[in-house]
Amino acid sequence: MDIFKSKRMPTSVMSAEIKIIRLALPFRLGSVNCYLVRTNASHVLIDTGSSTKRSELEKELEDAGCNPGNLKLIIVTHGDFDHTGNCAYLREKFGTTVAMHHDDKGMAERGDMFWNRRKGNIFLKKMVPVLSGFGKKERFKPDLFIDEGYDLSEFGFDARILHLPGHSNGSIGILTADGALFCGDLLENRDRPGLGSIMDDPDTAKISVEKLKDMRIETIYPGHGKPFLMKEFLKGYSQRAEP
Repeated sequence: MDIFKSKRMPTSVMSAEIKIIRLALPFRLGSVNCYLVRTNASHVLIDTGSSTKRSELEKELEDAGCNPGNLKLIIVTHGDFDHTGNCAYLREKFGTTVAMHHDDKGMAERGDMFWNRRKGNIFLKKMVPVLSGFGKKERFKPDLFIDEGYDLSEFGFDARILHLPGHSNGSIGILTADGALFCGDLLENRDRPGLGSIMDDPDTAKISVEKLKDMRIETIYPGHGKPFLMKEFLKGYSQRAEP
């Protein structure tokens, strides 16, 4: 179990700690990260993993002191099933709010991860929900739609939303006041920090990366792989971009 890692915030809104929860994916496809942010007496959960690892996620939440009544918000970085698989269940159990970008809502509501994507085929459309455990009971309608600049301080979280399309149209990031970025699947750290390996729109993804270069970002918390420094990513990204 990962311990909380302290992140000092420069404002009085919160004193945040980040717990990384790594959940295995089916068929040895690696793992996906969920992030539990503790803000004073409450919590915010970023992504929820797939329903196939629900019991592991629940134990991690319980061990961290996250209980019904103190989980203020679930933020979904994008609509893929390995990130949304436990949203409906946790919302009912914890009585919390689920937030995501409007452009990925059809994935959650229809159980179709290719709802707003240019790529896809009939076989994957039918098989991916089965393999990831995303059935009809996992479908949900978001309670809150969040977009570029949305301020999360009302939930005790000194952070704002960035719209970072590329992996999906509705992909978002969460940037904290002290420079931590939860980036979903835009960036990853499998062998080394880099652009996500699966992009629906690579050109748009590169625009999203360019957008990040002008921001004060210290640490990246990706959907897959270990956290890494922004400067570490930019160094490798620039080198690979050179002819």
